[in-house]
Amino acid sequence: MEVVVVPSKQDGSELVAGAIADLLNRKPTAVLGLATGSTPLGVYDDLVRRYDAGEVSFADAKGFALDEYVGLPANHPESYRAVIKREIAERVNFAPDSVHGPDGWASDIPAACAAYEEAIIAAGGIDLQILGVGTDGHIGFNEPMSSLASLTRIKTLTEQTREDNARFFDDDLSQVPTHVLTQGVGTILRAGHLVLLAWGENKADAVRDTVEGPVTSMIPSTALQLHPHATVVVDEAAASKLANRDHFKWTYANKPAWQGL
Repeated sequence: MEVVVVPSKQDGSELVAGAIADLLNRKPTAVLGLATGSTPLGVYDDLVRRYDAGEVSFADAKGFALDEYVGLPANHPESYRAVIKREIAERVNFAPDSVHGPDGWASDIPAACAAYEEAIIAAGGIDLQILGVGTDGHIGFNEPMSSLASLTRIKTLTEQTREDNARFFDDDLSQVPTHVLTQGVGTILRAGHLVLLAWGENKADAVRDTVEGPVTSMIPSTALQLHPHATVVVDEAAASKLANRDHFKWTYANKPAWQGL
């Protein structure tokens, strides 16, 4: 696992967007794993800037969302289908029907989850997966005690996660769905490159546990320690509780430029 400590959220967002642009320029047919929430928005904004400047194209790429609410109306502005369209898919030149998400409106949920797994495999697998981390260490919506071998499935949200997400629903907890479909930890670990982002002091405990704690299903993000190419990009505040912060800064500052992110 590589830990990159950056001065600010903007610096981190630009760094990750640059890595995604480099990937697409090397491999125009790359498959991207797209996260929602507030954490990756700066990355998407910088990718749009690069697209508008003619530096990158998404014309031959594909995208797969991490998760989707169950029971939220399909046209709700906070459905993850709508969020992904609004924040990235419709702002660049993804081809029609090239960005996919779990079907949270399916009548047969297990079948929909199996179909999503098959679709990712049929696309050749995800080349780069963007991740955020919850204050309790969840990735995607794999809440504490999720199997580290899990595949796409339905999950019940913890009250902490629902409270964290209430800000997207006018701070009204009653509007936040209780269930989601999410890529499993095992699904996430199949991606070629995992890039986890975290900003702010409220993520410091989760970052410390993810990077320096033991691997445990109680903190699903610790599964990144098992991946051969996992990168954690954090600002100073999110890195504030890392015991090895100075070491991480030194190793990144002295990294060979040809290695990239």
